[in-house]
Amino acid sequence: MEREGTSAIKPPAIYREYSIEDHFGRLYLADVCDLLGSLDDESADLIFLDPPFNLGKSYSEDNPKIDRRDPKDYELWMKSILDKCVDLLSPGGALYLYHLPEWGIRLGSHLDKELVLRHWIAISMKNGFVRGDYLYPAHYALLYFTKGNPDTFNRPRIDPALCRKCGNTIKDYGGYKSIIEDKGLNLSDFWEDLSPVRHSNRKLRSQNQLPLTMLQRVVEISGMQNMTFLDPFAGTGTGVVAAVQRGMNFIAGDIVEANCQIIDRRLRDFLTEQGDNS
Repeated sequence: MEREGTSAIKPPAIYREYSIEDHFGRLYLADVCDLLGSLDDESADLIFLDPPFNLGKSYSEDNPKIDRRDPKDYELWMKSILDKCVDLLSPGGALYLYHLPEWGIRLGSHLDKELVLRHWIAISMKNGFVRGDYLYPAHYALLYFTKGNPDTFNRPRIDPALCRKCGNTIKDYGGYKSIIEDKGLNLSDFWEDLSPVRHSNRKLRSQNQLPLTMLQRVVEISGMQNMTFLDPFAGTGTGVVAAVQRGMNFIAGDIVEANCQIIDRRLRDFLTEQGDNS
């Protein structure tokens, strides 16, 4: 379905196709609008969006304006992407939007017109930098929407925090400590146990890279084997890796060729470890 005001798209270029056991994967070197416009409605069961935050960061010398839009243009651009993603999402499917809290409010209210907000998940990512006359920003927003009632919802459990010195749990959990130690904690909507990928031996590019644990939780909550995962801002492919680990099909894209190279290398490494051919 083409919405009013959308421009004609050009067919996106497939960077590489993958065959992983009985699952498929397609990686595109493409602009996000071209990629989304080429897909069939209701063809994705889980959509993850981690767009550029419009903070003026340099992602590519060939595309210097990727993260440098007028705020009004950026908002219109993002809303057009969200509208298309709503069309692409299957009934009962889930959409996750990762962004700054202020944009979470603006874009979340737009999504709320057609989807159901299930959670505003606060991702604690402390970096130590104060921002002007504002309080110290210590979290990002991960908005979790569904198209009606979710077809898939799993509640992950996580290990309790332990003292680094003695190895015991930090809390006593009101007398339920033995149960917590045995079965773990139910995941809440505040994720404070994640760390940004900063170490050179794990970071695959100079720009931000999301931790794998975060995307593994997303696909564990809303993904199942044989479902289709869509990530049009794939970056270094962390979401793609998590989806493949879950046994999902995937459609992913990025406008920066260096990112596609990183994603392809990560998938090749994963397939080598699994003993698969692609």
